[in-house]
Amino acid sequence: MGKYFGTDGFRGEANVDLTVEHAYKVGRYLGYYFGKEKQGDDRARIVIGKDTRRSSYMFEYSLVAGLTASGADVFLMHVTPTPSVSYIVRADEFDCGIMISASHNPFYDNGIKIINSHGAKMDAAVEKLIEDYIDGLVPEIPFATKEKIGRTTDYSMGRNRYIGYLMTLPTRAFKNLRVGLDCANGASSTVAKAVFDALGAKTYVINNTPDGTNINTNCGSTHIEGLQKFVVENNLDAGFAYDGDADRCLAVDEKGNLVDGDAIIYICGKYLRDRGRLNNNKVVTTVMSNLGLYKALDAEGIGYEKTAVGDKYVYECMMENGYILGGEQSGHIIFSKNARTGDGVLTSLKIMEAMVEEKMPLSELTRGLTIYPQLLVNVKVTSKKEVMEDADVLAAAKKVEEALGDDGRILLRQSGTEPLIRVMVEAKTDEICKEHVDAVVDVIRSKGYEVQ
Repeated sequence: MGKYFGTDGFRGEANVDLTVEHAYKVGRYLGYYFGKEKQGDDRARIVIGKDTRRSSYMFEYSLVAGLTASGADVFLMHVTPTPSVSYIVRADEFDCGIMISASHNPFYDNGIKIINSHGAKMDAAVEKLIEDYIDGLVPEIPFATKEKIGRTTDYSMGRNRYIGYLMTLPTRAFKNLRVGLDCANGASSTVAKAVFDALGAKTYVINNTPDGTNINTNCGSTHIEGLQKFVVENNLDAGFAYDGDADRCLAVDEKGNLVDGDAIIYICGKYLRDRGRLNNNKVVTTVMSNLGLYKALDAEGIGYEKTAVGDKYVYECMMENGYILGGEQSGHIIFSKNARTGDGVLTSLKIMEAMVEEKMPLSELTRGLTIYPQLLVNVKVTSKKEVMEDADVLAAAKKVEEALGDDGRILLRQSGTEPLIRVMVEAKTDEICKEHVDAVVDVIRSKGYEVQ
């Protein structure tokens, strides 16, 4: 991770950690970087999308000012999911894309995600160049003048092209299936219902009236309980909850049970394997995936790889090895044949396809998967690095690991986007999980690392 850019872009509280000046400089450097090799009338072409946060408009204008001042032409998709920007960058051959979003974070946070010309997250080397420019470590870059100044174009057609693309992917229509969608008052509000309606589903939508401050507030994939209740009360066949920028999806079966990212990988992995479409007979997971998933995959004879947390790392592993399915417990699921990043709406379509083709309710598709109880505690700390190098903390984690043996596991890791240490334990019972998590957290607190 860099000084400003973490595993999911440059993120922080709007105008506190991430300011309009930061956004302007990001635009200035990207416009210069992608325009410096252009010849004649050719110029850098950069597309921007945003979620529904109040500050997203402010950052959009700041980025546009920086980009056009450096001579780039900018195309605005307006409110749209992150994966739609990834798709359009590739489909319409842009030099890069920018998504303004803090994903599942509260409305007062925001972020800048940079997407390369292949639709994946930008290389760390380019992000480092931007950081150096922000900090004044490189010479000042020239302003464009006269006819070289960039232009801004409305590009809402890009979002419509993405919607059309999604409609072509399922193998069958969803006629007469009753589906609930929780749009988290975020970017999926502009896309999800249109896709499901076009595919024949009877679509019931909640939390699709964004006002700039209600994104992710008691709704979406971070508050799945609202959708669980909605599915049961309305006798729906399934429900899907997205996060603020719609790059992740969690599902709810017809009984109101959560179907998380691990269960989605299990369902889709089996579905693709049975049709001979699971390349190398492997899926890609992260170290946060549940032990129950690995036991279920072993029973099915499906292999797996484990990466660090972050869909960026999942995607890199998939590309290096030719895998077509990977993702995170949180609902970032990548279908590499169709996308280069997590795509919540695409994920929900793939689950629906499995239900229709298998002629099974969603609850039946998870049979064979037993999720182990899991407890995750986030501790806000003064220094993530010091905690992760503290001998007493590491010794406490090691003691838990030895006590659990093959019947569970502990994971101690630092957040890539927040000043948090995450302590996670999986075991046979909730009581065992709590006992071991508390043992490690108590050491972190006793050493004075916790921020009150």
